[in-house]
Amino acid sequence: MVINTNMSAQSSARLLMESSALLNKSLMRLSSGSKIVSPEDDVAGQAVALRFDAQISRINAAKGNIANAISFSQTQDGFLKKVAKALDRMSELAILAQDVTKTDNDRALYDLEFQTLVDYIKDVATKDYNGVSLFDGATLSVTIDSDGNTFNMTGVDLGASAYAAVLSGTEVTTTTNAATALDRVKAAIVQLSTDRATVGANVARLMYTSDQLGVLKDNLTSANSRIKDVDVAEESTQFARYNILVQAGTAMLAQANAVPQMVLRLLS
Repeated sequence: MVINTNMSAQSSARLLMESSALLNKSLMRLSSGSKIVSPEDDVAGQAVALRFDAQISRINAAKGNIANAISFSQTQDGFLKKVAKALDRMSELAILAQDVTKTDNDRALYDLEFQTLVDYIKDVATKDYNGVSLFDGATLSVTIDSDGNTFNMTGVDLGASAYAAVLSGTEVTTTTNAATALDRVKAAIVQLSTDRATVGANVARLMYTSDQLGVLKDNLTSANSRIKDVDVAEESTQFARYNILVQAGTAMLAQANAVPQMVLRLLS
């Protein structure tokens, strides 16, 4: 029996330290909700989770871009609906101005309303959305995924020839002018129907993409959770196990430290 070297105490102390470290690790996992509380817990898992986190953040940003592009297109369509009503009324005025029972004075009154509607359409053509023109015909590239791929959203141009013909010098002051105005307005209505269809197609495409990103985000989040999130039931069981080991180790270390005192009996 030796005094200077107590192997039982050293072993008990080492095992107690290991159990204490495991207990602290389990406590951190339960308190944080994450089973990766330090890099050595899962080196590869942490690397994958880091990439997933970054990709999910980029997906959220792309969804925001798409949502803004949808709002942009919906704003376009809102204005185009009013332009459609204006063109409908202008075509009606062009027909009314061709009434042979009306005088040119009557037609001048029709033309007054007609020109007011022309000015309204001209004003709509100048509108913008957060500083971006709604109706200059520019194609906008919308980022649609986490890799930066884009969708070219076709623009609407209220300065197109079909609209310009109506907005420049068209009047219904005479039956001849009214007939010309009617042809131009009808052409503008055809162009408007095409433009609204284009806007509708843009919105549909963007909504499908937004839904797709939502599904991708859900799947990535689920995969990320399997890597990072702690199973509370399982970890609670481990915590109880480590807690018992620490208590038992503490008791055994006390017993091991008491063993050298038995030497005193040999010396007495």
